[in-house]
Amino acid sequence: MGSLYIDRKDLEIKVEGNSLVFYLNGKREGSAPIQPLERVIIIGNLYLETSVLHKLCLNNVSVIFLSGRRLAFRGMLHGRLHRNGLLRLKQYEKSLSPFCLILSRELVEAKLRQQIALLSYLKDLRPEFKYELSNSVKSIQAILEEVLRLDSLDSIRGLEGSAANCYFRALTLVFPPSLNFKSRVRRPPTDPVNSLLSLSYTLLHFELVREIEIIGLDPTIGFYHSFDYGRESLACDLVEPFRPDVDRFVFNLIYKKLLRESDFTQIGNNNQSGCYLGCYLKKKSRKKYFEKYEEWARENRPIWKERVQILSRRILNG
Repeated sequence: MGSLYIDRKDLEIKVEGNSLVFYLNGKREGSAPIQPLERVIIIGNLYLETSVLHKLCLNNVSVIFLSGRRLAFRGMLHGRLHRNGLLRLKQYEKSLSPFCLILSRELVEAKLRQQIALLSYLKDLRPEFKYELSNSVKSIQAILEEVLRLDSLDSIRGLEGSAANCYFRALTLVFPPSLNFKSRVRRPPTDPVNSLLSLSYTLLHFELVREIEIIGLDPTIGFYHSFDYGRESLACDLVEPFRPDVDRFVFNLIYKKLLRESDFTQIGNNNQSGCYLGCYLKKKSRKKYFEKYEEWARENRPIWKERVQILSRRILNG
Protein backbone atom coordinates (compact mmCIF):
# COMPACT_ATOMS: atom_id res chain seq x y z
CA MET A 1 0.00 0.00 0.00
CA GLY A 2 2.68 2.54 1.04
CA SER A 3 0.71 5.79 0.72
CA LEU A 4 -2.74 6.91 1.80
CA TYR A 5 -4.32 10.12 0.47
CA ILE A 6 -7.17 11.54 2.55
CA ASP A 7 -9.04 14.29 0.70
CA ARG A 8 -12.59 14.51 1.98
CA LYS A 9 -14.00 17.51 3.83
CA ASP A 10 -15.28 17.02 7.39
CA LEU A 11 -14.12 13.41 7.55
CA GLU A 12 -13.38 12.16 11.07
CA ILE A 13 -10.43 9.81 11.57
CA LYS A 14 -10.05 7.47 14.54
CA VAL A 15 -7.85 4.54 15.50
CA GLU A 16 -9.36 1.12 16.08
CA GLY A 17 -6.79 -1.56 16.80
CA ASN A 18 -4.17 -1.31 14.05
CA SER A 19 -6.37 0.48 11.55
CA LEU A 20 -7.43 3.98 10.69
CA VAL A 21 -11.22 4.22 10.60
CA PHE A 22 -13.12 6.96 8.77
CA TYR A 23 -16.46 8.45 9.80
CA LEU A 24 -18.66 11.03 8.10
CA ASN A 25 -21.60 12.49 10.03
CA GLY A 26 -21.25 9.70 12.57
CA LYS A 27 -21.44 6.97 9.93
CA ARG A 28 -18.52 4.62 9.36
CA GLU A 29 -17.20 5.11 5.79
CA GLY A 30 -14.30 2.66 5.71
CA SER A 31 -10.91 1.78 7.17
CA ALA A 32 -7.26 1.33 6.24
CA PRO A 33 -4.63 -0.88 7.95
CA ILE A 34 -1.69 1.07 9.38
CA GLN A 35 0.99 -1.60 9.08
CA PRO A 36 1.72 -1.27 5.32
CA LEU A 37 1.73 2.55 5.38
CA GLU A 38 4.84 4.70 4.99
CA ARG A 39 3.10 8.04 4.50
CA VAL A 40 -0.35 9.59 4.94
CA ILE A 41 -1.19 12.72 2.97
CA ILE A 42 -3.95 14.74 4.61
CA ILE A 43 -5.63 17.40 2.46
CA GLY A 44 -7.90 20.17 3.64
CA ASN A 45 -10.22 20.32 6.62
CA LEU A 46 -10.98 17.16 8.57
CA TYR A 47 -11.00 15.93 12.14
CA LEU A 48 -8.69 13.45 13.81
CA GLU A 49 -7.97 12.31 17.34
CA THR A 50 -4.48 12.76 18.76
CA SER A 51 -4.39 8.98 19.16
CA VAL A 52 -4.24 8.80 15.35
CA LEU A 53 -1.03 10.83 15.29
CA HIS A 54 0.42 8.84 18.18
CA LYS A 55 -0.29 5.58 16.39
CA LEU A 56 1.18 6.77 13.11
CA CYS A 57 4.33 8.07 14.84
CA LEU A 58 4.79 4.78 16.71
CA ASN A 59 4.64 2.97 13.37
CA ASN A 60 7.10 5.39 11.69
CA VAL A 61 4.44 6.64 9.28
CA SER A 62 5.06 10.18 8.02
CA VAL A 63 2.07 12.54 7.89
CA ILE A 64 2.09 15.31 5.27
CA PHE A 65 -0.44 18.14 5.50
CA LEU A 66 -1.60 20.00 2.35
CA SER A 67 -4.07 22.88 2.17
CA GLY A 68 -7.46 22.12 0.67
CA ARG A 69 -7.82 24.26 -2.44
CA ARG A 70 -4.30 25.13 -3.53
CA LEU A 71 -2.65 21.94 -2.23
CA ALA A 72 0.08 24.03 -0.62
CA PHE A 73 2.43 22.30 1.81
CA ARG A 74 1.61 23.05 5.45
CA GLY A 75 3.80 20.68 7.45
CA MET A 76 5.07 17.17 8.01
CA LEU A 77 5.12 14.91 11.07
CA HIS A 78 7.38 11.92 11.72
CA GLY A 79 7.88 9.51 14.56
CA ARG A 80 11.33 8.98 16.02
CA LEU A 81 13.92 9.73 13.38
CA HIS A 82 17.65 9.14 13.81
CA ARG A 83 20.37 9.18 16.42
CA ASN A 84 23.25 9.84 14.05
CA GLY A 85 24.69 13.15 15.19
CA LEU A 86 28.03 12.38 13.56
CA LEU A 87 26.41 12.39 10.11
CA ARG A 88 25.07 15.91 10.64
CA LEU A 89 28.42 17.09 11.99
CA LYS A 90 30.14 15.78 8.85
CA GLN A 91 27.45 17.43 6.70
CA TYR A 92 28.14 20.82 8.28
CA GLU A 93 31.88 20.37 7.70
CA LYS A 94 31.34 19.36 4.06
CA SER A 95 29.08 22.39 3.47
CA LEU A 96 32.14 24.60 4.06
CA SER A 97 34.52 22.56 1.92
CA PRO A 98 35.34 22.03 -1.81
CA PHE A 99 32.77 19.22 -1.71
CA CYS A 100 30.12 21.89 -2.49
CA LEU A 101 31.62 22.55 -5.92
CA ILE A 102 32.10 18.85 -6.70
CA LEU A 103 28.53 17.90 -5.82
CA SER A 104 27.02 20.99 -7.44
CA ARG A 105 28.70 20.26 -10.75
CA GLU A 106 27.42 16.68 -10.60
CA LEU A 107 23.85 17.78 -9.83
CA VAL A 108 23.73 20.35 -12.62
CA GLU A 109 25.34 17.96 -15.09
CA ALA A 110 22.72 15.31 -14.29
CA LYS A 111 19.90 17.84 -14.62
CA LEU A 112 21.08 19.17 -17.98
CA ARG A 113 21.55 15.65 -19.36
CA GLN A 114 17.99 14.85 -18.33
CA GLN A 115 16.73 18.04 -19.99
CA ILE A 116 18.50 17.06 -23.19
CA ALA A 117 17.03 13.56 -23.00
CA LEU A 118 13.47 14.87 -22.56
CA LEU A 119 13.71 17.42 -25.38
CA SER A 120 15.16 14.72 -27.65
CA TYR A 121 12.24 12.46 -26.78
CA LEU A 122 9.77 15.26 -27.49
CA LYS A 123 11.49 16.04 -30.78
CA ASP A 124 10.49 12.61 -32.06
CA LEU A 125 7.03 12.83 -30.55
CA ARG A 126 6.28 16.32 -31.86
CA PRO A 127 8.13 16.50 -35.23
CA GLU A 128 6.44 19.81 -36.11
CA PHE A 129 8.76 21.41 -33.52
CA LYS A 130 11.84 19.41 -34.43
CA TYR A 131 13.84 22.46 -35.52
CA GLU A 132 13.18 24.47 -32.34
CA LEU A 133 13.72 21.50 -30.04
CA SER A 134 16.94 20.53 -31.83
CA ASN A 135 18.30 24.05 -31.38
CA SER A 136 17.46 23.96 -27.68
CA VAL A 137 19.21 20.62 -27.31
CA LYS A 138 22.33 22.07 -28.94
CA SER A 139 22.25 25.13 -26.69
CA ILE A 140 21.89 23.09 -23.51
CA GLN A 141 24.63 20.72 -24.67
CA ALA A 142 26.96 23.70 -25.12
CA ILE A 143 26.07 24.97 -21.64
CA LEU A 144 26.71 21.50 -20.21
CA GLU A 145 30.19 21.38 -21.72
CA GLU A 146 30.95 24.75 -20.15
CA VAL A 147 29.61 23.67 -16.75
CA LEU A 148 32.02 20.74 -16.71
CA ARG A 149 34.94 23.15 -17.07
CA LEU A 150 33.91 25.64 -14.41
CA ASP A 151 35.34 25.89 -10.91
CA SER A 152 33.01 28.58 -9.58
CA LEU A 153 29.67 27.87 -7.89
CA ASP A 154 28.21 31.22 -8.91
CA SER A 155 29.17 30.59 -12.54
CA ILE A 156 27.56 27.15 -12.46
CA ARG A 157 24.38 28.63 -11.00
CA GLY A 158 24.31 31.26 -13.73
CA LEU A 159 24.69 28.72 -16.51
CA GLU A 160 22.10 26.43 -14.96
CA GLY A 161 19.67 29.37 -15.03
CA SER A 162 20.47 30.03 -18.70
CA ALA A 163 19.83 26.38 -19.52
CA ALA A 164 16.50 26.50 -17.65
CA ASN A 165 15.36 29.51 -19.70
CA CYS A 166 16.28 27.78 -22.95
CA TYR A 167 14.67 24.53 -21.82
CA PHE A 168 11.32 26.05 -20.81
CA ARG A 169 11.09 28.10 -23.99
CA ALA A 170 11.24 24.80 -25.85
CA LEU A 171 8.92 23.00 -23.46
CA THR A 172 6.12 25.52 -23.93
CA LEU A 173 5.89 24.50 -27.59
CA VAL A 174 4.82 20.91 -26.99
CA PHE A 175 1.71 21.55 -24.87
CA PRO A 176 -1.67 22.40 -26.43
CA PRO A 177 -2.00 26.17 -27.04
CA SER A 178 -5.37 26.12 -25.29
CA LEU A 179 -3.58 25.53 -21.97
CA ASN A 180 -1.84 28.92 -22.32
CA PHE A 181 1.51 27.63 -21.05
CA LYS A 182 3.84 30.43 -22.12
CA SER A 183 6.55 30.32 -19.46
CA ARG A 184 7.33 28.82 -16.08
CA VAL A 185 5.26 30.68 -13.47
CA ARG A 186 5.50 29.53 -9.88
CA ARG A 187 3.44 31.50 -7.39
CA PRO A 188 0.67 31.46 -8.25
CA PRO A 189 0.54 29.06 -11.22
CA THR A 190 -1.38 30.77 -14.00
CA ASP A 191 -2.36 27.82 -16.19
CA PRO A 192 -2.91 24.04 -15.97
CA VAL A 193 0.66 23.09 -16.91
CA ASN A 194 2.22 25.40 -14.33
CA SER A 195 -0.31 24.16 -11.80
CA LEU A 196 0.73 20.53 -12.36
CA LEU A 197 4.43 21.39 -12.39
CA SER A 198 4.21 23.31 -9.11
CA LEU A 199 2.20 20.61 -7.36
CA SER A 200 4.43 17.80 -8.60
CA TYR A 201 7.65 19.65 -7.71
CA THR A 202 6.24 20.29 -4.23
CA LEU A 203 5.39 16.64 -3.67
CA LEU A 204 8.80 15.52 -4.94
CA HIS A 205 10.52 18.08 -2.72
CA PHE A 206 8.88 16.73 0.42
CA GLU A 207 9.42 13.13 -0.64
CA LEU A 208 13.12 13.99 -0.48
CA VAL A 209 12.79 15.98 2.75
CA ARG A 210 11.28 12.86 4.28
CA GLU A 211 14.17 10.64 3.14
CA ILE A 212 16.73 13.22 4.27
CA GLU A 213 15.23 13.53 7.75
CA ILE A 214 14.76 9.80 8.20
CA ILE A 215 18.40 9.04 7.37
CA GLY A 216 19.63 11.75 9.73
CA LEU A 217 20.81 14.59 7.49
CA ASP A 218 19.81 18.21 8.03
CA PRO A 219 17.46 19.23 5.17
CA THR A 220 18.28 22.93 5.60
CA ILE A 221 22.02 22.60 4.91
CA GLY A 222 22.64 22.25 1.18
CA PHE A 223 25.69 22.30 -1.06
CA TYR A 224 24.46 23.75 -4.36
CA HIS A 225 21.67 25.82 -2.81
CA SER A 226 23.10 28.09 -0.15
CA PHE A 227 21.54 28.37 3.29
CA ASP A 228 18.33 30.43 3.31
CA TYR A 229 16.15 30.77 6.39
CA GLY A 230 13.18 28.39 6.23
CA ARG A 231 14.33 26.60 3.06
CA GLU A 232 15.20 22.91 2.87
CA SER A 233 18.29 23.61 0.77
CA LEU A 234 19.55 20.02 0.72
CA ALA A 235 16.20 18.83 -0.62
CA CYS A 236 16.39 21.57 -3.26
CA ASP A 237 19.81 20.19 -4.23
CA LEU A 238 18.59 16.63 -4.61
CA VAL A 239 15.44 17.61 -6.49
CA GLU A 240 17.38 19.28 -9.33
CA PRO A 241 18.33 16.16 -11.36
CA PHE A 242 14.75 14.86 -11.07
CA ARG A 243 12.95 17.97 -12.30
CA PRO A 244 12.96 16.83 -15.95
CA ASP A 245 11.40 13.54 -14.76
CA VAL A 246 8.57 15.61 -13.26
CA ASP A 247 8.25 17.55 -16.52
CA ARG A 248 7.94 14.27 -18.45
CA PHE A 249 5.33 13.02 -15.98
CA VAL A 250 3.29 16.22 -16.41
CA PHE A 251 3.62 16.14 -20.19
CA ASN A 252 2.32 12.57 -20.28
CA LEU A 253 -0.67 13.50 -18.12
CA ILE A 254 -1.66 16.08 -20.72
CA TYR A 255 -0.53 14.25 -23.86
CA LYS A 256 -2.41 11.07 -22.91
CA LYS A 257 -5.44 13.15 -21.91
CA LEU A 258 -5.39 11.80 -18.37
CA LEU A 259 -6.06 15.39 -17.30
CA ARG A 260 -7.73 18.03 -19.44
CA GLU A 261 -8.38 21.74 -19.33
CA SER A 262 -11.78 21.05 -17.77
CA ASP A 263 -10.05 19.51 -14.73
CA PHE A 264 -8.79 22.95 -13.64
CA THR A 265 -10.33 26.09 -12.24
CA GLN A 266 -9.16 29.68 -11.96
CA ILE A 267 -9.36 30.99 -8.40
CA GLY A 268 -10.21 34.57 -7.48
CA ASN A 269 -9.67 37.72 -9.45
CA ASN A 270 -7.42 40.67 -8.92
CA ASN A 271 -9.71 43.58 -9.75
CA GLN A 272 -6.81 45.96 -10.24
CA SER A 273 -5.03 43.90 -12.88
CA GLY A 274 -7.95 41.83 -14.13
CA CYS A 275 -5.83 38.69 -13.70
CA TYR A 276 -6.83 35.49 -11.95
CA LEU A 277 -4.98 34.67 -8.73
CA GLY A 278 -4.17 31.09 -9.63
CA CYS A 279 -5.05 27.95 -11.56
CA TYR A 280 -5.61 24.74 -9.62
CA LEU A 281 -7.05 21.27 -9.96
CA LYS A 282 -10.73 20.93 -9.24
CA LYS A 283 -11.54 18.83 -6.19
CA LYS A 284 -13.11 16.03 -8.24
CA SER A 285 -9.99 15.91 -10.43
CA ARG A 286 -7.49 15.66 -7.59
CA LYS A 287 -8.25 11.96 -7.16
CA LYS A 288 -7.21 11.30 -10.76
CA TYR A 289 -4.01 13.26 -10.28
CA PHE A 290 -3.04 11.58 -7.01
CA GLU A 291 -3.64 8.12 -8.47
CA LYS A 292 -1.28 8.86 -11.36
CA TYR A 293 1.25 10.61 -9.12
CA GLU A 294 1.32 7.62 -6.79
CA GLU A 295 1.89 5.21 -9.68
CA TRP A 296 4.80 7.34 -10.87
CA ALA A 297 6.23 7.97 -7.41
CA ARG A 298 6.06 4.28 -6.46
CA GLU A 299 8.43 3.46 -9.31
CA ASN A 300 10.80 6.31 -8.45
CA ARG A 301 10.95 6.25 -4.65
CA PRO A 302 13.65 3.55 -4.54
CA ILE A 303 15.80 5.79 -6.77
CA TRP A 304 15.20 8.87 -4.60
CA LYS A 305 15.98 6.91 -1.45
CA GLU A 306 19.15 5.48 -2.97
CA ARG A 307 20.40 8.96 -3.95
CA VAL A 308 20.01 10.12 -0.34
CA GLN A 309 21.79 7.01 0.92
CA ILE A 310 24.68 7.49 -1.51
CA LEU A 311 25.05 11.13 -0.49
CA SER A 312 25.04 10.14 3.19
CA ARG A 313 27.83 7.65 2.63
CA ARG A 314 29.86 10.22 0.70
CA ILE A 315 29.42 12.76 3.50
CA LEU A 316 30.30 10.30 6.23
CA ASN A 317 33.14 8.44 4.55
CA GLY A 318 34.43 10.77 1.84
